[in-house]
Amino acid sequence: MSKIWVKKPLSAYEADMKKSELKKVLGKWSLTAIGVGAIIGGGIFVLTGTGAYYHAGPALAISFIIAGIACVFAALCYAEFASIIPVEGSAYAYAYGTVGEIFAWAMGWCLILEYAMASMAVSVSWSGYFNKFLKIFNIHLPAYLTSDPASYTGEGFSMNLPAFILVLLITALLVKGTKEAAGANNLIVLMKTSAVIFVIIAGVYIIFSNTDLYNAVDGVKNWKPFIPDQVQIKNSEGDLVSAYGIKGIISGAAAIFFAYIGFDAVSTQAGEAINPKKDVPFAIIASLLVCTALYICVSLVLTGMMHYTDFNPEGKYPDAIKAPVAYAFEIAGKHWASNIVTIAATVGLISVVMVMMMGQSRIFIGMAKDGLIPGFFGQLHPKTKTPYKGIILLGVVVALIAAFTPISTLADMTSFGTLFAFTLVCIAVWVMRKKEPNLIRPFKVPAYKIVVALGVFINIYLIFNLSAHALELSAVWLFLGGLVYFLYGKSNSKLNNPEKYQNQE
Repeated sequence: MSKIWVKKPLSAYEADMKKSELKKVLGKWSLTAIGVGAIIGGGIFVLTGTGAYYHAGPALAISFIIAGIACVFAALCYAEFASIIPVEGSAYAYAYGTVGEIFAWAMGWCLILEYAMASMAVSVSWSGYFNKFLKIFNIHLPAYLTSDPASYTGEGFSMNLPAFILVLLITALLVKGTKEAAGANNLIVLMKTSAVIFVIIAGVYIIFSNTDLYNAVDGVKNWKPFIPDQVQIKNSEGDLVSAYGIKGIISGAAAIFFAYIGFDAVSTQAGEAINPKKDVPFAIIASLLVCTALYICVSLVLTGMMHYTDFNPEGKYPDAIKAPVAYAFEIAGKHWASNIVTIAATVGLISVVMVMMMGQSRIFIGMAKDGLIPGFFGQLHPKTKTPYKGIILLGVVVALIAAFTPISTLADMTSFGTLFAFTLVCIAVWVMRKKEPNLIRPFKVPAYKIVVALGVFINIYLIFNLSAHALELSAVWLFLGGLVYFLYGKSNSKLNNPEKYQNQE
């Protein structure tokens, strides 16, 4: 059993970097745009409605602050590792070089959960905005082609066809090349960042246009009370759960956590960065700080424009929870603004799915390179130098699950994978500081003992505030991961079985 704790030496990572066939095409701002592209979208256009109704009410802004603080600790740890081990694989690679193979496997397995589920959740939300976009032109798709079986109220077959098609189109773009995908992402990020700023400015104007500025905050009726009393409501699975109050704020922070995984995606692209040791840490921290500020502002604007109880999927506006920002403007009577938001979200969410799937495919490369999963996942296309086989398989699986699964289940499982990965990265920084104190670190976590302790505590605390259903499904996922490791990964690991691969080097 001692072999499961074997660590990958840093010299091996240096050799991997020299042998890598990935194209070095990403600069500082392209990497930052990848982070912003992943972060802006999931939280603002998807989870603001569910977070406000099912968890925190107007205090959702506090939930975003808590989640953002938890992310800062993890982001600093990611940045230190990215400056030391600038390879594809992200937290998986960091764990392999510090804690050992079994932890690296658990990390990689949870990253698969994180990125794949995030791709599915956001593609499902994109479908909601896309349907609203079509309605601008008076085009209405039948309900059985826009609903998963669990939410379809009719009889017979149903699937989320727009989500299914979106994932397949993004898969084709990712196979074509990283430079092309990054270029498309940069354009989309510019568009949706402008839209978010528009939402904040227009929302503030609508909220305060008829309010006494001397008592503006007190005069926003939808913020009263800002922290609603704790009550029992039905969750998306139909079970009675506690919502609102302090507990609701904490559970809201846990539920929206997957919206912050964009900076994590930056580190998965280190293998394609031009100057990874400097640019990846910069992009990780910059994208997180910018997007946290935008999240807080949008959540305040949204709950100020529309009462949090109106996001009830069984209430007066049943579709508001699928496209919360657009519906807030529509209910306010600003249909032109609703149309702008709908168009921006429809385009903007595409980049989130694209970055998540891109990051997932790079995790596959790292794990396949180490022999823990079949080499099939790491094979690069001879011309485009993308892991095309892994991307295609990933795309088909994501498309199928997105077409038939509710968004709430997908989002909560994504949050578990994210929080678990963040916890292990924080622990790994502490381990590396103790075991390799003289290692050159282009970026160092300040006051690392405090940062690591707070990062581990907050992330574990948020894990236990996820829904019971999400924790059960995640436990099953970890159990399956253990089976896969002991049945395949351990016996095919290059570090554990060097004799198998010595003739291939």
